[in-house]
Amino acid sequence: MKTAMILAAGFGTRLRPYSKLRPKPLFPVLGRPLILRTIEKLREAGFTRIIVNSHYLGQQITTLLANETDIICQQESIELGTGGGMRMAIAHLGSAPVLITNADLYHDIDYDLVYREHCRKSSTITMVMHNYPRFNKVLVKDNQLLPFSHNFIYADDINKDKKNKRLAYTGIQVIEPAFLENIPPGVFANIIDYYESYLRNGGQINTITIKDFWADIGTPDDYLALHGHLLSHNSPGDDWLPLNNRGFYRANNARMGNNITCLDWGIIGRGAAVGDNVNLKRVVVWDGANIPSGSIIQDKIITK
Repeated sequence: MKTAMILAAGFGTRLRPYSKLRPKPLFPVLGRPLILRTIEKLREAGFTRIIVNSHYLGQQITTLLANETDIICQQESIELGTGGGMRMAIAHLGSAPVLITNADLYHDIDYDLVYREHCRKSSTITMVMHNYPRFNKVLVKDNQLLPFSHNFIYADDINKDKKNKRLAYTGIQVIEPAFLENIPPGVFANIIDYYESYLRNGGQINTITIKDFWADIGTPDDYLALHGHLLSHNSPGDDWLPLNNRGFYRANNARMGNNITCLDWGIIGRGAAVGDNVNLKRVVVWDGANIPSGSIIQDKIITK
């Protein structure tokens, strides 16, 4: 049995005010809660037991996944952090390696390939990296993580070594569950602190660098940019109707007024209503949202 865990307990602080309405893993991407795509990709990769932890607005996640028989929902009454959340799940993880993925990612990474590479190298921890300049903060040398501080600030002498590479951590890793026994149960813990201690004491953390498409939805601009990329290259599906030839779609049951201009890309969700004489450009309109007549909206998320 291959086990995976989706970390979905974060507050989504940088996505406020939108994350006050729903937790980040439930943000719709092409009209579908992002966490459902992650679960689908894990199932396709052969993971038959999936743990999802939650805390902030966690009941929404639990409700969405209530009928998923292969999902174990771990609702945390207090904030436990990445390490504490993994530690709480240890009874469900078994003894084989477990793949851990953040819930706010949209990517084309092959989970099964990552898992098999970890097992092939008999690693304790394998972290998946990406050359993504905006987030290239983690130093790697010969596919090994170098020791780092909590906020990824490195000493000058380390930076000067030309063999080192700065890469971005993708939020995907594989870990041996026994490592988590080092974390006290029931308390907040950042897994990075334990990795730092492990490295300082001679441990090794392997890395895999991928070139697949990868994006997170950490900010409203990131969320919109992801839609810009996806809608410019993909149709959301058969139940979505194109409104222009540049990637603007609406759900079949969206209610559309008269004289609506749709420029560039965008998506209008299920049950949404758009009034008359509306101009839309690069927008994501959530299910059930209402856009009044005469509105001119550009580069926005419309939630209600």
